[in-house]
Amino acid sequence: MSVAERSAREQRLANASALVDRCRKCEIGSIRTNAVYGEGDACAAVLVVGEGPGETEDAQGRPFIGRAGQLLERMLAAIGLAREDVFIANTVKCRPTFDDGVRLRNRAPSPDEMANCRPYLDEQIEIIRPRAILCLGAPAAKSFLGPKFSISKQRGQWFDGPNGTPVIATFHPAYILRLTGGEVEATKRLVWADLKALRTRLDAPEVSPVAEEPVPEQPGLFGS
Repeated sequence: MSVAERSAREQRLANASALVDRCRKCEIGSIRTNAVYGEGDACAAVLVVGEGPGETEDAQGRPFIGRAGQLLERMLAAIGLAREDVFIANTVKCRPTFDDGVRLRNRAPSPDEMANCRPYLDEQIEIIRPRAILCLGAPAAKSFLGPKFSISKQRGQWFDGPNGTPVIATFHPAYILRLTGGEVEATKRLVWADLKALRTRLDAPEVSPVAEEPVPEQPGLFGS
């Protein structure tokens, strides 16, 4: 990747981010504190896509921070990727909320909100040209693969995404953090299998692998 090409992509992302900051297509655009466009390497091999920003992300204008973000960073590190090596985004760029009479609470984005934000995500894909898209959770995966996608049955499988970009899905870090008992270890094993599939795809000769450390057999993926 030439310096000029990298600079051009970074400028295009910056321009798009500024446009998202001004966007008021949805009501949540006027309620949110900050738009959360996304962040990372403009030439990333992997685009990580979640559902939408939460309260902490809305406050700071950054995706996947807090406990779920820390877990995501450990997941990526387990296959030799640092946070700054990937680009992290969401299907919607503003925090979807509802007022419970006491405070604003998180909710799932509506179909209209996802449709309004989709051009921004498509533009990110077009600019970054990732070798693979990693969807975190069913909502993000369904945004690419349709409403019939089942995270429990189809996670870890490869699908053709936008412009032929390979798409794979795994469980959302926030979901993993909510699990208790024996479900935790079982889910960790499934996620580890999905991450290894992603690493294998990146290492395939026809995909031009990114620099990485050897993947350990039993990584400390999720901490203790």
